[in-house]
Amino acid sequence: MRWWKVAGLAGLAGIAATGVVVARAERKRRAYTPDEIRGRLHSRLTESAEPPADPPAGATPPQPS
Repeated sequence: MRWWKVAGLAGLAGIAATGVVVARAERKRRAYTPDEIRGRLHSRLTESAEPPADPPAGATPPQPS
């Protein structure tokens, strides 16, 4: 078998493997209902909006410049 045939077959195998990975990710993404996605986004928003925890004892707060 010539080297260009081997390279071509390896390329086709790579394209097929990439297609499988993309299809799996798409199925996983589409498995969520819109309400589930909305709920996740709302929970992430509330987590990011929470004030940070109290600083450790002995830590000085940053001074405004």
